[in-house]
Amino acid sequence: MEPILKVRNLKTRLKIGNDIWTVVDNLNFDLFHGKTLALVGESGCGKSMTALSLMRILPNPPALPPEGEVIYQGTNLLALSEKEMRKIRGAKIAMIFQDPMSSLNPVYTIGNQLVEVAELHLDLYGTDALNKAAEVLTNVGITNAKQRLNDYPHQLSGGLKQRVMIAMALMCEPDVLIADEPTTALDVTVQAQVLKLIRELQEKSGMALLLITHDMGVVSEMADDVIVMYTAQGVEKGNADDIFFECAHPYTVGLFQSRPSLQQQRGKLQPIPGQVPTFQHMPSGCRFHPRCPYVMEKCKKEVIPDFIILEQQNHTAKCVLYDGTEESELNLTRLNKVKETL
Repeated sequence: MEPILKVRNLKTRLKIGNDIWTVVDNLNFDLFHGKTLALVGESGCGKSMTALSLMRILPNPPALPPEGEVIYQGTNLLALSEKEMRKIRGAKIAMIFQDPMSSLNPVYTIGNQLVEVAELHLDLYGTDALNKAAEVLTNVGITNAKQRLNDYPHQLSGGLKQRVMIAMALMCEPDVLIADEPTTALDVTVQAQVLKLIRELQEKSGMALLLITHDMGVVSEMADDVIVMYTAQGVEKGNADDIFFECAHPYTVGLFQSRPSLQQQRGKLQPIPGQVPTFQHMPSGCRFHPRCPYVMEKCKKEVIPDFIILEQQNHTAKCVLYDGTEESELNLTRLNKVKETL
């Protein structure tokens, strides 16, 4: 199957004063029709920066132009002019932003904001645009849609605001939907409703979904494939079963160890030691080595490639535990013993 979106060596940098920080570092992945790829990791690891780079909506300055390739239907989106990109952004590649409270304009009605999308991308005006707006609100489960068009964002609950954001993103039936923490700040019941809605709409339209989250429960429910990110890099990639049952990178194992579970005693969570390094003080070699319990001297110096874990399933990890040396094999045995307890 040919991917709908191919990302190759994506690199995004910010220039702050005289410093240049790399916030997305040589990321590679494919998105397929009807499939969900999850980007997972701690806050500040580059997940949202990846999404904003794909949409080309990072402010310049401080952002420098993204490097690499983002291939959509044979065209590198990073090489398009802003005018050409506007025809794709929102129409063919849409995004649900992290915070619906701040993403909707508080001084315009919901109808005004949906009609604007219809006019810009669908060439619908007047009654036709209003009918389309009411239709998409109905499709995302909002009752009395025509009356809701007259509401302002402050009149809606958090769950309804998120549904409006989903309706706005899906109005043009995009090929690719990017959902950045779509359930942030929603209670558990509304989270489940929003995720169910996104999944049903995806099954109906066959769109590809790039899901950005730090919630492994959401990943287990939604994702077909997973990329685990740490300090702007993809440190482990594989299908969801690989990541959940055969996780390979010590950072991924640490993420699973730090989850609360029914088997753990109350108050006995195992956090990953140390802090995520700042972009100003990035470690040499493996960027996880200051926090890794399996660190070796070579981890601190070498540029770490992606090692294939299960070749037939395209499972890779950016970790020298898989280089086949005796020292690495001993540490890998220790890691595997920890994995047995997850």
